[in-house]
Amino acid sequence: MSDVAALAALLAAHPGTLVLTGAGMSTDSGIPDYRCPDGTRRVTPMQHGEFVGSSEARQRYWARSFIGWQRFWHAEPNAAHHAVADLQRHGVLGAVITQNVDGLHQAAGSPDVTELHGSLAEVVCLTCGDRSDRDLLQARMAEANHGFELLAEGEADDGSRVSSQIRPDGDIVLADSLVTGFHTPRCTVCGADTLKPDVVFFGGSVPRDRVAACYALTDAAPALLVLGSSLAVMSGLRFVRHAAGRGIPVMAVTRGPTRGDPVMTLRLDAALAPTLRAVVRDAVAARGSGRLR
Repeated sequence: MSDVAALAALLAAHPGTLVLTGAGMSTDSGIPDYRCPDGTRRVTPMQHGEFVGSSEARQRYWARSFIGWQRFWHAEPNAAHHAVADLQRHGVLGAVITQNVDGLHQAAGSPDVTELHGSLAEVVCLTCGDRSDRDLLQARMAEANHGFELLAEGEADDGSRVSSQIRPDGDIVLADSLVTGFHTPRCTVCGADTLKPDVVFFGGSVPRDRVAACYALTDAAPALLVLGSSLAVMSGLRFVRHAAGRGIPVMAVTRGPTRGDPVMTLRLDAALAPTLRAVVRDAVAARGSGRLR
């Protein structure tokens, strides 16, 4: 039996399998992941402590995010996202826990998605707690920084000041000399410059109620499937270890090794889209033959 057939068989035997996805799900949509195949970081992500403790760090993040937002938010779900949604419709997969902040699972039609690390689509004020829409903030930043986008794009000609590649946090690389002229957005309620995307930066903590909800999903799941994650951080790894501790099958499809490999029932080092498309075909065939509930 091939690895893909073995995966399809395990999933067919455990309908409603819980899914845990990572950055590898979105790379085919043009959003890079944090790590190289060997597990080392390819980019240095924004750190929670740096963001909350430094107005300069917030200015740098929002300047970069202002330029990167349009490219980031125009990303479309790829074949892997659509395959997950198809497998949910066939009853093969159940709820999705995603470590991604891009909303692409929902855009592909997946129901019951828990965004473990939050969403870039919302903004929260760390001072007063007011919440706002990221698109509205983009419009306010454009008004306060007239011409900044043209200036940044103009710097791209020599390749020295702006990178064309989106970073996983939704921002983009800009030279410090350009960032210093950017007007940091302020909260429309309290006036503080402490607006933050409603996501968990590295070094931050996932809200306790969200963690508890994900543990509850893991407790109720017949099996767990990891897609596109190296499980390098405890944020996702804890659910893999919890599932293994329950004695349910734990499967993974991702490139390169993961920290959860010692407890995996089955792990495929393979591209997500073709692997999941093949599983969808098997699921449809199983449903037609009555082998799938």
